[in-house]
Amino acid sequence: MILLRSIVFNVLFYVLMVAFLIFGSPVLLMPRSYAILALQAWGRTVNWLLRVICNIKVEVRGAANIPTGPLLVAGKHQSAWETTALPTYFSDPCMVEKKELFYIPIYGWPYTYKFRMIGVDRSGGARSLKNLVARGKREIADGRQIIIMPEGTRRPVGAPAEYKSGAAALYANLGVPCLPFGLNAGLHWPRRKFLRYPGTIVIEFGQVIPAGLPRKDFQKRMEAEIESLTNRLISENRS
Repeated sequence: MILLRSIVFNVLFYVLMVAFLIFGSPVLLMPRSYAILALQAWGRTVNWLLRVICNIKVEVRGAANIPTGPLLVAGKHQSAWETTALPTYFSDPCMVEKKELFYIPIYGWPYTYKFRMIGVDRSGGARSLKNLVARGKREIADGRQIIIMPEGTRRPVGAPAEYKSGAAALYANLGVPCLPFGLNAGLHWPRRKFLRYPGTIVIEFGQVIPAGLPRKDFQKRMEAEIESLTNRLISENRS
């Protein structure tokens, strides 16, 4: 049954994504806020597909911790789920994504540019980090919420943490608080796997880390918050 549900979900996921991109193309001629609304509608559609086809529910904890206004959001990256769902929790989300996504036909151009997402060349070293900070300043100046996965790529559940420097660089230069989050999405939508396992995806937003901490102190606190939240959610699911 899991196999059949997974087949149906994956087929509908890609068919509907193409439909959204084609029939949603008028938003490309509208203000960016309309494109963001369409992106959020897609995220809610994915959650609906997961619930009705795969028997995967979504639970959000700590929503009251989400402040208004410009913000840095940092958390665990285990699956494709968070890339679709996270924009639905913020008023004007700006995702930090690998540059390769900008080259995907139909989606990469022109949508990622319309959404004004931030593309990162993961092999670009210091130059890439400098560009990330410059773009981050621009988006924060417009009151947006920048969402970054500090490990830079999807990690298997239980894998040792491998945090990169991007989130700390943004925090040190943007002058805004950081909202950490943990999740257990990899248990139900594993990275690079076809199957979707029933249960409840839980994402939990932790306490806001105030702006102005020394960079090393922030890095240590951010990692501890994200890992603590994630480990607890994984443990709850397996108990």
